[in-house]
Amino acid sequence: MSTPHIDAEMGDFAPVVLMPGDPLRATYIAEQHLEDARLVTNIRNASGYTGTYEGVRVSVMTSGMGMPSAAIYMTELYRFYGVETIIRVGTAGVFDPSLELRSIVAATECITNSSIPGHLLPNQDSLLAPTQELVTMAVRIANQESLDLVMGKVFSTDLFYEPDQNLTVDMAADGVLCVEMETAGLYALAKYEGRRALSLLTMSDHLTTGESLSSAERQVTLDEMIEFALKVAVADSEAID
Repeated sequence: MSTPHIDAEMGDFAPVVLMPGDPLRATYIAEQHLEDARLVTNIRNASGYTGTYEGVRVSVMTSGMGMPSAAIYMTELYRFYGVETIIRVGTAGVFDPSLELRSIVAATECITNSSIPGHLLPNQDSLLAPTQELVTMAVRIANQESLDLVMGKVFSTDLFYEPDQNLTVDMAADGVLCVEMETAGLYALAKYEGRRALSLLTMSDHLTTGESLSSAERQVTLDEMIEFALKVAVADSEAID
């Protein structure tokens, strides 16, 4: 079995998939954080792997950049490969002046300028939100690991180069923590397909102060988020088994 964008067989993907945007990061997660990882798809260099973490099967699959790209892979994983849960593991730019670089945010609410959620859920004035059970798991595991997990609202945009010069100030004033490009699509698709989703984001660039993580700092911080996300994946796998 294969789809237009994923060349894998049914059963190649685990029920829970971690999804970074960068295909090289998907490879890094598979090689550095999973045991016995094997490549299950690589159409257009969009790499997907399945291995184990703490003895539990977990997959990782890139989404590419932006909601149109991400929606392709999310839909095919949910609809054709029996995937129950997608956990986005990404980076974000900070709006909130009090939020420090390297913070890890669980997106408990998402707003967007994209039309994709409206196409999927046209008659619903519904909140774009993660699966609450996954949020509860994340909070419990963060407490166990003494990890300072920040919860809050994020903004998913279709425009990386934002023309609105007041956006950072306005979003911060409205209590929006950060900006990224995929979470709204994930939450809308999970609701549309009747599946589970959570977005975890590392703060890599500060849009108020202009600070950003170096390459070395970014890698160390992402490792912390990846390990945390994998622990959530294991807990979720056990819950849906």
